[in-house]
Amino acid sequence: MEKKSSILMQRYELGRMLGQGTFAKVYHARNLKSGQSVAIKVINKEKVMRVGLIDQIKREISVMRLVRHPNVVQLYEVMASRTKIYFAMEYVKGGELFDKVAEGKLKEDAARKYFQQLIGAVDYCHSRGVYHRDIKPENLLLDEFGNLKISDFGLSALAESRRQDGLLHTTCGTPAYVAPEVINKKGYDGAKADIWSSGVVLFVLLAGYLPFHDPNLMEMYRKISRGEFKCPHWFPPEVRKLLSRILDPNPQTRIKMAKLMDNSWFKKGFSANVATPKPLQINRSMSGVSDVHIDFDDSSSEEGSVSTSNESGPPPAGRTPRRNHSFNAFDIISLSPGFDLSGLFESDVNDRPQSRFTTTKPESAIVSKFEEIAEMERFKVMKKDGLVKLQGSKQGRKGQLAIDAEIFEVTPSFFVVEVTKTAGDTLEYRKFYDKDMRPCLKDIVWTWEGNEQPTT
Repeated sequence: MEKKSSILMQRYELGRMLGQGTFAKVYHARNLKSGQSVAIKVINKEKVMRVGLIDQIKREISVMRLVRHPNVVQLYEVMASRTKIYFAMEYVKGGELFDKVAEGKLKEDAARKYFQQLIGAVDYCHSRGVYHRDIKPENLLLDEFGNLKISDFGLSALAESRRQDGLLHTTCGTPAYVAPEVINKKGYDGAKADIWSSGVVLFVLLAGYLPFHDPNLMEMYRKISRGEFKCPHWFPPEVRKLLSRILDPNPQTRIKMAKLMDNSWFKKGFSANVATPKPLQINRSMSGVSDVHIDFDDSSSEEGSVSTSNESGPPPAGRTPRRNHSFNAFDIISLSPGFDLSGLFESDVNDRPQSRFTTTKPESAIVSKFEEIAEMERFKVMKKDGLVKLQGSKQGRKGQLAIDAEIFEVTPSFFVVEVTKTAGDTLEYRKFYDKDMRPCLKDIVWTWEGNEQPTT
């Protein structure tokens, strides 16, 4: 701590590392002038620019400047150097709400207190035109007094992100907590989507487990789309009724924020007269918010980049996302041209040919399996950046059969593989796929798209 390198911008003394991700590290630090403890998030500028997360960082800064609320983690100032961006944020040392839930279900009064604080903060965000879009226990922190603090606005959207139809269209979030209208890609109201996610959090706090869960991702989406969940017997009747209004799969009839906050169970012991937080401190004498925008090459998109299905924030450690995209579960499922997620909920889903599967095997094992298939069938193999191309040697009715197998990393231990015919006769491809390829792949497949259970 005596080293010169531990002093940041002559303002903060850096201490122990609190956490580390692919693109950022978070340190405990002390403000040299006030002695206040803060958390310093250090972002590697080159890495986020290389993988296209520029807009996500910009948006996170903009949003955290807008939302100054006692139950939202505060951003004190933003600084930048040539290679790094520094967020000086409120230090919240009570850990994640997720850790409490991991120990088991909470008592009704405790769950209600956290839910009240969550809804109060979310309502405030909505009043400022901010939609979080990734509400889950992992993004809800607790301070030393046990008060909830919403964190991680990396997937949030601002009101101006809405299209002419007044809706948001970027599919993002964490699958188990996301609203059904977000999944079906028809456009959605950010406020109603946040209410749904908050309802899932309430269920988890009281039950100790998720309302919508299935090892098969497609089946879980069907349950979400239909609002199929069952409250455990210990839920009070008024909670059951409230959850049925919140977890209504029809956003048009789902309870609105004002009605939710007027609910008798919700209002018990609730005080809306929270103290007005102090104004946000931004140090403009340094490379602050405005400079951060200048430091990046402008590469704006409709609503910015999104994260993976199972974590908020940047993509997980491992390989750089292919094609300079950061894929989440929704992106991966909708990779095929013209593929509409609403088809996941059609009754004839099992009649469609299968061409996608998930696996927990490493990428090397996936590639080796396709090489094995190619050797058996005398196909030529070309490999590059997660793409395996198989080129047939026999002449068919419409030339040589060509197949692409593209491997997408969801997490370092979970992959989606899409198999596509790129040349040749479709009937010959289907025959080869069903008779030869699919049986050979069974050793590495965890679940086929939509209609088979995991082969654990």
